[in-house]
Amino acid sequence: MPTSAPLSPSYKGFVPASEAASRAKRANRKKDTVHEILLRRALWRLGVRYRKHVSRLPGNPDLVFARARVVVFCDGDFWHGRDWDRLKAQLERRHNAAYWLAKIGGNRERDRQRAAQLEQEGWSVLRFWETELMKDASAAAAAISDAVRARLPANSRRAVASSLPL
Repeated sequence: MPTSAPLSPSYKGFVPASEAASRAKRANRKKDTVHEILLRRALWRLGVRYRKHVSRLPGNPDLVFARARVVVFCDGDFWHGRDWDRLKAQLERRHNAAYWLAKIGGNRERDRQRAAQLEQEGWSVLRFWETELMKDASAAAAAISDAVRARLPANSRRAVASSLPL
């Protein structure tokens, strides 16, 4: 019987750069981050309703619009490797470079795999970066609203459109 590769790389043997750094990283939230809450509030103001953190879907999307089959991920800039070439160059010069390159590189690969799996299952996958949402959550909310409306059957669109403010 063939053995499968582990779901995540092993980080045995790596030690934190400092106790303070370790504490800071542990304090990062997985759910209900500031940028995610800003997006949810903007969507709520538009009258767009959603489900949060649906664990039965690959990747546990932050927001799910089941009838339209649209999922949204609110990716943190550091953990998901925004501006990866620049971030990678910075990480290579820091403590535990091998750990961080493997960790964030693995996160990026897992993001690609989960998105491909969701798309194969008929879902539309939207991803927004933390800094985009912090800068203008309303623009992201409008893009999501448009995507949801476009994927709803014609008879459902009227109900959604009528609930949206003018």
